Amino acid sequence: MEAGRKAGTIILQHAQGADVTKNKANARDLLTEIDPLCEKTIQETVLAAFPEHAFLGEEDVPPGRQAAAEALRVKLEASAETWLWIVDPIDGTTNFVHGMPLCMPSIAATYQGQVMVACIYDPHSDSMYTAVRGRGAYCNERPLHVDATTTDLGQAVVAMGSPPGEESMQKSIAAIPHLMPAVRTLRFLGSAALMLAWVAQGRLTAYWEYDLSSWDMAAGSLLIAEAGGNITDLHGQPFTLATRQMAASNGGVHEALLRVLREEAKIV
Repeated sequence: MEAGRKAGTIILQHAQGADVTKNKANARDLLTEIDPLCEKTIQETVLAAFPEHAFLGEEDVPPGRQAAAEALRVKLEASAETWLWIVDPIDGTTNFVHGMPLCMPSIAATYQGQVMVACIYDPHSDSMYTAVRGRGAYCNERPLHVDATTTDLGQAVVAMGSPPGEESMQKSIAAIPHLMPAVRTLRFLGSAALMLAWVAQGRLTAYWEYDLSSWDMAAGSLLIAEAGGNITDLHGQPFTLATRQMAASNGGVHEALLRVLREEAKIV
């Protein structure tokens, strides 16, 4: 929590927006000078308390799906007998660049490939989302629960992304004509961490993406599980840190959502 608050304070200090220092994979995949500053702050805070733990941050990894998957594999193998922290210092960098209050740090502590502790801190609303495996999920110490009342996909509020990668973008576009008529509404918020937290909080019914990295989902995946929801890959297999195609929901609309994505949109 301390690391999340420190990074959140830095984000708020630049809430008016930030200059892009470089494009990563393409012109839609951005990096600012504040991203590595937030990551450095989180890493220093974590390792000061747990110097023997391993650390994987987004800004330490070259852009691209293969690089992200390989970095995760190497870190998991190297830290098989210890803890590994997986961090996105600013989830929603494009929002951050444009001064939109939809960007935040996402921090997960994992042990032997399982997320054990999660922290997503939204500094704009001072909302601290936390979870410990087996002990529930909370926002500012109040218990989180998914929306247990919505079981009809037609009444669901479903979030999805506008991904920078070409293949992911085309798959997302292909899904919209099938998904939009099947749900109450679609929302594109630009922060995986926030969308996962909002599913756990019951604000969203479901959220899916064609391709994300471990640092995008690790913390949020535990929030979903501990709040009573369901998170899987797009084939319905249980979520792991290596999962890249992801669907998270309240559980009640999960199979219907996957069916539209697989059988109607045919994105997998």
